[in-house]
Amino acid sequence: MAKPKNVPASTLSTGDLASRTLILDNGAHTIKAGYSSHLDNHAPNHQDCTIIPNCIARSTRDKRTYIGPELTTCLDYGELAYRRPVEKGYVVNWEGEKAIWERSFSSEEGGLGCEPAETNLILTEQPNAPVTLQRWTDEMVFEEFGFGAYYRTIGASLNAWAPSPFPSTADSVSGLPVECLLVVDAGYSHTTITPLYHGRPLHSAIRRLDVGGKVLTNRLKDCISRTFDVHREDHIVSEIKEDVCYVSPSPSAFAADLERTWKGGRYDARELDTTVVVDYVLPDYEHIKRGYHRPHDAKIKGGRVLRVDEETGRREHVVTVGNERFTVPELLFTPSDIGMSQPGLCGVILQSIHSLPEGLRQVFLANIIVVGGSGLLPGFVERLDAELRGAVDEDLVVRVARAEDPLKNSWLGGARMAQDEGNLRQRLVTRAEWMEHGEGWVRRRFAGKIGR
Repeated sequence: MAKPKNVPASTLSTGDLASRTLILDNGAHTIKAGYSSHLDNHAPNHQDCTIIPNCIARSTRDKRTYIGPELTTCLDYGELAYRRPVEKGYVVNWEGEKAIWERSFSSEEGGLGCEPAETNLILTEQPNAPVTLQRWTDEMVFEEFGFGAYYRTIGASLNAWAPSPFPSTADSVSGLPVECLLVVDAGYSHTTITPLYHGRPLHSAIRRLDVGGKVLTNRLKDCISRTFDVHREDHIVSEIKEDVCYVSPSPSAFAADLERTWKGGRYDARELDTTVVVDYVLPDYEHIKRGYHRPHDAKIKGGRVLRVDEETGRREHVVTVGNERFTVPELLFTPSDIGMSQPGLCGVILQSIHSLPEGLRQVFLANIIVVGGSGLLPGFVERLDAELRGAVDEDLVVRVARAEDPLKNSWLGGARMAQDEGNLRQRLVTRAEWMEHGEGWVRRRFAGKIGR
């Protein structure tokens, strides 16, 4: 833990609210941050949210260290060494997280211009966080940064206040959550399933699949490195995943795609299906700032080539991406492919559903929302919908939808919730209350065991 420092004294007393609230969705890969105010009639939208890299990166090329938002100024992402303060969804390195927050809160270009003593904070966490980590978080918020008031909550619960992605469901007004919602958060560290009843998580039914964006990126890195070493190119491989990977519509379609990308043996060579196999041109950070894909060139042998572009005359590195496009995302639905003993995403969702009272199962099946970066993979929602329909009785209604912006949906829900003054007064703990009652009281308050 960091040593306490002198922070500006907050002018907020018990029951007082600052004029604006900072919503901080503190993800393992990125921080989603922005302001909302209960005094402002402006309806929050996705443009009000800033995405900040939640990492400290060291470049082996320009020898610079980039902290949080500084990473956006990096001109060469090649061979960056990352240090992430969040592991498996929980902040385990507060020295690093503190440095990232300080850069993010500053008034410099790209900063949020935050004055903690005069600001309310809504901070997200993962379900079932250890008590020790929660105590460290509360101490950092009040003692190190000195926020005027603070509310710590499970990130998935904020989705209940965001606009509903289902056309037949009326949007909730700010301050009122959706009645029942099953949140599938396909994040960086893992994928969590969280049933929400009036915005409150049903903890006994929360489930976790230990496959997330990090596992997919590392798997893709290993596959590509069989022909071209990219083990130190996390950023580039993540872009390849975002640009070309997709989820097969069904297990039978997965098998068919495998057959189409099989190049055959020594004596029965086959032509690759170029509708699946693509060539990816890697960035050189001089002329090509971000890689891109194009149809496969049959002249490329061995999966990679260094060639001269006929139009520009520049050298370019090209790698061929074949069945990796769909076998890597398949791990979300069949983690046994890499030896994991967990069921796939559909099985984990059904475990969560079946742990609920029987009278609630239908309503949660009909209100499944997908958020998180991995939810942006093409075909993800369609595959999940098809597998769930095949696994439940025909007379049950299944609805699965992706949030309008899966990355920012939790933030947007928090921003809408913060516009309701009554909600804020009910949930926030001021620094004065922290000093008076101590960390144990605050933790019980956030757990809902102590009312206002």
